[in-house]
Amino acid sequence: MGLTVHRFEGHPGCTAMILGGKAKPGCKTVALRADIDALPVEEKTGLAFASENSGVMHACGHDNHIAMLLGAAHILCEIKDELQGNVKLFFQSAEETCHGAEYYVAEGVLDDVDAIYGQHIWAGLQAPYINVQPGVRMASCDNFTITVEGVSAHGSAPHLGTDAVVAAASIILNLQTIVSRNNDPLNPLVVTVGEIHGGQRFNIIANKVVMEGTCRTHSREMREKIEPLLRRIVDETAAAFGAKATLLYEKFPGPVINDHDDLNQIAHDAAVTLYGEESLRELPKMMGSEDFAYFMEKVPGVFGFLGSYDEKSGCIYSNHNDRYDVVEDALKRGAAMHAQFAADYLAAKAPRE
Repeated sequence: MGLTVHRFEGHPGCTAMILGGKAKPGCKTVALRADIDALPVEEKTGLAFASENSGVMHACGHDNHIAMLLGAAHILCEIKDELQGNVKLFFQSAEETCHGAEYYVAEGVLDDVDAIYGQHIWAGLQAPYINVQPGVRMASCDNFTITVEGVSAHGSAPHLGTDAVVAAASIILNLQTIVSRNNDPLNPLVVTVGEIHGGQRFNIIANKVVMEGTCRTHSREMREKIEPLLRRIVDETAAAFGAKATLLYEKFPGPVINDHDDLNQIAHDAAVTLYGEESLRELPKMMGSEDFAYFMEKVPGVFGFLGSYDEKSGCIYSNHNDRYDVVEDALKRGAAMHAQFAADYLAAKAPRE
């Protein structure tokens, strides 16, 4: 395609810029993002092009995202003389880590960008439909580690020690009051402790317990309240048992919210231009997360979904399943959506005489 590719030293991913032939001073640049990482899953699709790397497969469909953006690049290069601004192609690694996008923001990938469009192939949506609806789409993702320290003693003499297991159990129960008593019931919120490790032996009062968990919400406002609430419960519950607890709280992506009316309209109209109003379907909000939110905090953005579920072709497995596959017509739709959105955005935002 004759594009100059920019790579990142010691880090996967790349970018390339398509310069519009009708770009004028003050024109806009739109970024199109595709995440590129795989998952530690042994592929069982039986496809002729299945992963050749043992224990690794594109179980979330990011290989489709790569193909879609490459397809869009071909389309946009063919019409670049008509583009009224510039298009930045952006292939991003490490989305599955929850915060791979942070690196690219810090590297200035969006410093010359005015808006960004992203999309995800999705088994929760029937093929061949498209979803670009406004509002909340996915939740934030903040993770935590709680370490509870007590005093060991013989299991037959608990009064001589401080039981870290009992303190930890109470902390787990009390954390749920953040959801049930501190949060508006109309706001989705999850506080989950997914791992707990503690104790040395069946007849020893445990002197240490380590727990790990995650918090998810659609509300930017509630997200800011969770850490102090969690910290208060952890500290004071442990103290009630004579134990000591420490909290490590790490913020990852915020919620994905399509809250820019102009971009929402451009995405909607792009789908309608390509496939008609009947191509659009609504999709429930999700408590899963996407590090595309980091980009949306830097520049205005919109995030869409492309349906991959199709019983006739056997594409019935969810994302992250070892048999996940897609209807390949979705690749064409994804490429077309990227290209149409970019062209329409640049036309809508072009400087006026």
